[in-house]
Amino acid sequence: MEGLNQKSLERVVSQRAFALSSSFPCQICVMGFLCGVCLTSLFLSFSFSPFSPPTMAAAATDNGGGDSKSILKERERMMYTERINLTGNNDDKVSLLYDAWSDLLFNKSSTKNGAQFSSINVPNAPHLENCKSSVEISQRLDTRIFNRSFPPWTIWKGNLDELPLSENDEQLQYYRDQIISQGAYPPWITGSDEENYPLTRKVQRDLWLHQHPTNCSDPSVKFLLADWERLPGFGIGAQIAGMCGLLAIAINEKRVLVSGYFNRADHDACKGSSRASWSCYFIPETSGECRGRALELMQDNVARENGIITVKDNYTSRSIWTGRVPRRWGSPWSIMQPTTEINGSLISRHRKMDRRWWRAQAVRYLMRYQSEYTCNLMNIARHTSFGLEAAKIVLTSSSSEHRIAQELDEKSMIERYVWSNEKAWIPRPLLSMHIRMGDKACEMKVVGFEEYMHLAEKVRSRFPHMNTVWLSTEMQDVIDRSKSHKHWKFYYTNVTRQRGNMTMANYESSLGRETSTNYPIVNFLMAAEADFFIGALGSTWCFLIDGMRNTGGKVMSGYLSVNKDRFW
Repeated sequence: MEGLNQKSLERVVSQRAFALSSSFPCQICVMGFLCGVCLTSLFLSFSFSPFSPPTMAAAATDNGGGDSKSILKERERMMYTERINLTGNNDDKVSLLYDAWSDLLFNKSSTKNGAQFSSINVPNAPHLENCKSSVEISQRLDTRIFNRSFPPWTIWKGNLDELPLSENDEQLQYYRDQIISQGAYPPWITGSDEENYPLTRKVQRDLWLHQHPTNCSDPSVKFLLADWERLPGFGIGAQIAGMCGLLAIAINEKRVLVSGYFNRADHDACKGSSRASWSCYFIPETSGECRGRALELMQDNVARENGIITVKDNYTSRSIWTGRVPRRWGSPWSIMQPTTEINGSLISRHRKMDRRWWRAQAVRYLMRYQSEYTCNLMNIARHTSFGLEAAKIVLTSSSSEHRIAQELDEKSMIERYVWSNEKAWIPRPLLSMHIRMGDKACEMKVVGFEEYMHLAEKVRSRFPHMNTVWLSTEMQDVIDRSKSHKHWKFYYTNVTRQRGNMTMANYESSLGRETSTNYPIVNFLMAAEADFFIGALGSTWCFLIDGMRNTGGKVMSGYLSVNKDRFW
């Protein structure tokens, strides 16, 4: 509003000046002034030395009526404003907007540079997600409707299923109820059926039903309570793969899987009941009622003796890691599309296709919704990497007056309901690359950074507009080498990396539990969202990323791998 008032004031002053200029005395003064200019120009044409107009400082000093410093500052302010208004993407203003977003992200109040953006007029940050709202939606969509079989799963995304319906919308309400009763659309699955592994939607629906019985206290409900693997040397990828195996056992034995102690969440940033729990990072795999019932049964020796509840020690390592994949959905892996390329050839068949399909389904279910803590981690990662680019886009997309007016207005219905499901902005197309080296050489064929870049150039030959890479690696040498590829733009997390060879266990220990857990999870989720992925299927981490992408609408993006899984 201040900008509008200023424009109105300028308009009034201009009209008044025009009226005064039409008076006779003013016209005489103007005529005299023009004659003086002509005589001065004639004199200058015969001058032998160049003319130097007085500097701004000299003019201020000769004025005799004001402070020269204040006049200079005002002039600098005017030039600064003019430069911003003309360019629209001035670096200083971009930095100010970035800092304002940072203050909001970290709940700070800043008066830096005059606080040109206050909390009430900071333009919306397209790369940041409203984590509180997202978690509220996730919890609602993970809770069964009273006296119903499913949560409110419809083909309507985000908040749209909460759109108030009038009495005249009876047919629409009936149709919505029918969709919910079928539970055919688990909202964490995106893309068409052809863009995901076979039967992904049905399997995810069935997994949710299996893990959320209507009555956890029913004597027929059995449980498998298992802590996450924590043997020395087990990375987070191995821990997730192990839990995928335990979920397979639970499905085959018709038990509800309840995960227990998660050592990677045993740090101060995981608060309250989420400490040392998977729920610090992702929504729990089962309901609170079933978890409570399982913990209660653990104190009952009879229940343990009768097999009502089992624990991880009841099963062999072989049954956990290489056990039988659930067959209740038939053999959908037999019709998986061959979209993985290794050494220039598409892989259509291998010995472990069933395990590849199952781990993809299991990891997607376990990571179906992010916790508020994980959502905030992703916000920080996107802001640190893409925040300045987002600020440039916002500042050049519309006028500041229009933006501020929009922020002051209440959100429109299309923003509250239709656009509520939009994901946070990242630069696209984005290629994710996970480069695993170090002690992994004892398990798989390790190749150098240039071979990964060779595959990246192969992708860009088909998609020439792609030049951004999300680089995930534990090796500092890889980061250093990436800087020589000037025609690519690399993004990566800001953590200390290995120099030379050391075991992954020692490396993670040097980072501390919180950092060594947070940064790989950020890399994992960023890779799942990227448009393309290059990795090494011999790495369990890359194997799981592949599964997350193939149940997230990315099947037809393909997968370029520098090697194959060692068990294929």
